[in-house]
Amino acid sequence: MEDQKIIGIDLGGTSIKFAILNQEGEIQQRWSQETNILDEGSHIIPDIIESINHHLDIYDMKPTQFSGIGMGSPGSVDRENGTVIGAFNLNWKQLVYPKRDIEAGTHIPFYIDNDANVAALGERWKGAGDNQPDVTFVTLGTGIGGGIIANDRLLHGVSGSAGEIGHVTVDPKGYLCTCGKHGCLETVASATGVVRVARDMAEEYAGTAKLKELLDAGEEISSKIVFDLAKEGDPLATAVVDRVSYYLGFALANIGNTLNPSFIVVGGGVSAAGEFLLDKVRVAFAQNTFPNVRENTKIRLATLGNEAGVIGAASLVLENNKD
Repeated sequence: MEDQKIIGIDLGGTSIKFAILNQEGEIQQRWSQETNILDEGSHIIPDIIESINHHLDIYDMKPTQFSGIGMGSPGSVDRENGTVIGAFNLNWKQLVYPKRDIEAGTHIPFYIDNDANVAALGERWKGAGDNQPDVTFVTLGTGIGGGIIANDRLLHGVSGSAGEIGHVTVDPKGYLCTCGKHGCLETVASATGVVRVARDMAEEYAGTAKLKELLDAGEEISSKIVFDLAKEGDPLATAVVDRVSYYLGFALANIGNTLNPSFIVVGGGVSAAGEFLLDKVRVAFAQNTFPNVRENTKIRLATLGNEAGVIGAASLVLENNKD
């Protein structure tokens, strides 16, 4: 078992990343391919099977040399049955059966979980989580996802919705979220949320600011532009980042007060703003946390980048083999 390898798969709407890792989580081989989402995503699983078998041939390896395949997938994942539904960026609108089909096609045990949970496992194991037993991961992208590891176990909840950090309420009278309720963290601190806050604040802003000029001229802006302008001292952009940071710090404080993890690790595209963002978030976190949590729960930037998914997927195999 100790010398057996693991295959980690990070399944996304644009690309599928693969890696062969050892039991210590070290990547030994890696490759990727485009995700073919045509025909309701019906090519995706056959493409994965073909790619794995092809690469095992290239590397002269046999299925018996692997303890398992782990995969992170978008959508609603049923871990026990190995099924996925509602992964709209994959065109998987109907129920699909990755576990059944990939095990049959590769003859290697297969494990699957939600992609945010899998990234949390990766960051916890080999990234900013320092392999601590209590780590919370938050990913700030087009939306906001998360994963919670408590007492060495990934939490799923009764229906698989543990770690839906994007739907923590930060303003009960705030923006309507796609989930149907108002004021979710995702509506103000995701990449799209930052732009929404900027547009609204620009309408009320009476001073001179580059960000206001861009918006008044009808220019398309991104969260990166907002953060870059704030770093340059633009007054409106600074006000936007301050507001976003407060909401994020407030939400993370509630998570800290509830779970008291060693680390809250922040990743995803918005986290590219780096310590400039986190320094502001930490202020709001400190204002809203219980003293013991304030002292002992630390907020950190994710360190694995694009490798979090494949490393976490490999970790998924180890998690399941504990049982």
